[in-house]
Amino acid sequence: MVVTIDSAYIQTFENNVRHLAQQKEAKLRGKAQMKSESSINHNWERLGTLDAAEKTAARTPTPEQDAEWTRRVSLARTYHIGTSTELEDPVQMLVDPNSNLTRAIAMGMNRKFDDVFIEAATGDALQGDGTPAAFPAGQVVGDGTAPISFDFITEIQELFMQNDIDPDVQKCFVVGPTQVRKLMQLTEQTSSDYVSAQRLLSYGIVPNWLGFTWINSTRLLAPAAGELSCLAFTMDAMGMNINKDISTKVAEDPSLSFAWRIYSHMTLGAVRVEDEQIVHAHVLDGL
Repeated sequence: MVVTIDSAYIQTFENNVRHLAQQKEAKLRGKAQMKSESSINHNWERLGTLDAAEKTAARTPTPEQDAEWTRRVSLARTYHIGTSTELEDPVQMLVDPNSNLTRAIAMGMNRKFDDVFIEAATGDALQGDGTPAAFPAGQVVGDGTAPISFDFITEIQELFMQNDIDPDVQKCFVVGPTQVRKLMQLTEQTSSDYVSAQRLLSYGIVPNWLGFTWINSTRLLAPAAGELSCLAFTMDAMGMNINKDISTKVAEDPSLSFAWRIYSHMTLGAVRVEDEQIVHAHVLDGL
């Protein structure tokens, strides 16, 4: 006798889409000077210092100093993502592919926002006269041979103080997962004698420690195998001009049997405005 009971087996399907593990939000949005100007590039004006001199006699001429004006320039570039679904797909699936693809596209655009920020942070900065300004060697701490440590972080703090950075200005420190693990092994980071245990349990790392807002990112640049370029910076270090923020369109395409087209784009530019406000923390990314 032929066994046919398997034809009555019930197959079940999820009615929710599981988006694979990925960074969903732009972690560095709002961590720079932000502008929204409609232009191919944006000039970030910079003013040098003026120093006082002693007045040694009566009725001396009024001193006249020429302050040095310079500028950095951010160039606008457009980034986009596109995909499509057939017209019949939404009516043949338990889930709405268009809404879920739109979410996936938005997450991809948010990650690109961070990529633009990170690339500009330690890359060449375009100056007003059109020449590139390389990242200054004096703003680099570490050579990639040692992991992050308490002394390493305080060395970066020392550099900010040597640059006369206002201690009240908000500072961020972007590190990778390995650096978070190393920080979790520091008594100064985990002991309730130093930090709030509740905040440690909530975030895995104290979000505001040693004057920094700590951000974990998997998108930092690797100068070489086993190394990572972490970033410590103030809110004044970077400039981002968002000509057009993330915009998404969903429409039928008559040239493709009226398939649904999903398209997202943004136009923005980033530049390192003030070198003294950012430190390249070059660490060993392992062990």
